[in-house]
Amino acid sequence: MSAKLKTAVVGATGYAGFELTCLLQRHPYLCTPLLLSRDGDMSRPSNLAEVFPGFTGNGSYPLVPFSWERLSESGVRLLFLATPHEVSQTLVPEALTRGLRVIDLSGAWRLKQEQHRAIYSSSANHREIADKAVYGLPELNGDKIRDAALVANPGCYPTSIILALAPLVRAGALDRTRGVICDSKSGVSGAGKEPTSRTHFVSVANNFSAYSIFGHRHTGEMLEQLQLSSHELVFTPHLLPIPRGILSTIYVHLAHRMVPADVEAMFQDFYRGARWVRIFATPQLPEIQFSLNTNYCDIGFGLADDGRRLVLVSCVDNLLKGAAGQAVQNMNLMYEWSEEAGLA
Repeated sequence: MSAKLKTAVVGATGYAGFELTCLLQRHPYLCTPLLLSRDGDMSRPSNLAEVFPGFTGNGSYPLVPFSWERLSESGVRLLFLATPHEVSQTLVPEALTRGLRVIDLSGAWRLKQEQHRAIYSSSANHREIADKAVYGLPELNGDKIRDAALVANPGCYPTSIILALAPLVRAGALDRTRGVICDSKSGVSGAGKEPTSRTHFVSVANNFSAYSIFGHRHTGEMLEQLQLSSHELVFTPHLLPIPRGILSTIYVHLAHRMVPADVEAMFQDFYRGARWVRIFATPQLPEIQFSLNTNYCDIGFGLADDGRRLVLVSCVDNLLKGAAGQAVQNMNLMYEWSEEAGLA
């Protein structure tokens, strides 16, 4: 493209929205993004530096009230939504009608099956839009993302788990009768910017806790994308006393005996050419610090001597590969740019 793409972000004042804005600001093929408040409330900050003082002195980052007219007058062609799913459900239908392409970081459009989608909405109009949305996991859905009008950016936990399990599921190497256990730990930023009693410093510091057992809303994404049934997967999230990062430990049984070289080859072959997935050779395992502040998903494993019990370890930065970085990676695919543009 000779002319730079004009984009807009709704929700730049949240953690993921802030990371996204930083990435878009330095992307080589973009104009400076238009930053929009979620509504017309003029009591909201007028500049992003008021919320994130680190932006002070680095230019102007005005936050303007949202309006469709402003989007049109600014020539915006791609709209990013870093908003709660209720806001996305309000904005996306009109955005699509107006011919905008949308990358939505909320969970509003990720789910296809009614039993999972009901946690976000049972509206017939919402169901129709969700059916047309493309699940934005580039390593699995790259071809569909290129032509998508609406990309549903995956959740952070599902990104770490789906990418770790997909090679085994696709190869039929997983013994599904034995079930899958996904034990995931996330930094506090995964809970969003609005403080709660659970995410208060006093609650988090010097602590480690499980939550949403058998009830986390991200579980449906894992089941749908991996084509597993609810009785085949158990997902338990935990809250780490760190700002950001996810480590998922996944316990599976293999359908047939393998040796470590077989497992590594399976993963290397599956992700050959995937710019943002790194496979660790056993016995080395990923750690949160390795993928922190990057768009990488790091995957490693340990195989028992019996060749049937496999433990996978997967790490992502929940605000980058788990949110904003993945959104930019999806944009790069949609406009046929290198997947590392603005990320490397």
